[in-house]
Amino acid sequence: MDNVRTQRPDKYARIYDDHADRYDELVAAEDVDHNLLPALQAVCSLDGALVVEAGAGTGRLTRIMRSAGARVIATEIAPAMIGEATRRLGAGPNWTAAVADARALPVADGVADLAVAGWVLGHFRSWMADRWQHEIGRGLSELARVVRPGGAVIIIETLGTGFETPRPPNDQLAEYYAWLESHGFQRNAIRTDYAFGSVQEAARVCGFFFGDAFGKTVRDSDWARVPECTGVWSRTVGGP
Repeated sequence: MDNVRTQRPDKYARIYDDHADRYDELVAAEDVDHNLLPALQAVCSLDGALVVEAGAGTGRLTRIMRSAGARVIATEIAPAMIGEATRRLGAGPNWTAAVADARALPVADGVADLAVAGWVLGHFRSWMADRWQHEIGRGLSELARVVRPGGAVIIIETLGTGFETPRPPNDQLAEYYAWLESHGFQRNAIRTDYAFGSVQEAARVCGFFFGDAFGKTVRDSDWARVPECTGVWSRTVGGP
């Protein structure tokens, strides 16, 4: 099987591999209004649920789901990211971590109530541009495989950083989102704004991840609170 880590030539891959702590500084500031948890709960009750998470990163969603009573199997391809998650979340009976490809989850068939991939598969659209539908399809198949009949799969992706109304950031992601919806996923758009202590901090942290031009936009717009729109796509396993 191809390893995702061999297919990631862009700046985001380098951040995930080499700057997990700075990435966590960004995501820790997101969702100031706490809209993600209600969006997840609208799909699947998390209290007592077993969740398989693909692409857990530094554990941002893991923390949210654990706070609602879920048990989480958190997987991530970048060792530095899952290491940062382990450092921040610590040991506990309600979560485990593993380094794994989203297309080959180390989980048995049909054991989870919910499988989640947050800000993961959209990267395949650029990393594997010539075969993205096939590779994203493999990821979706793995997520569905580990979920019991009647459980759910949730895909979370950006609908625009720096925008107050939801929109795909580019034509490639618009194509991917339409493809998801053609495969039975239903979209819920929410706001997950970032909040920082100052405009200067917002520009520094956002500029590191999104680029210098966006950092300048943050400064010029005088944003200590940076708008972010997010899509939550869901589908019931065994459903239509």
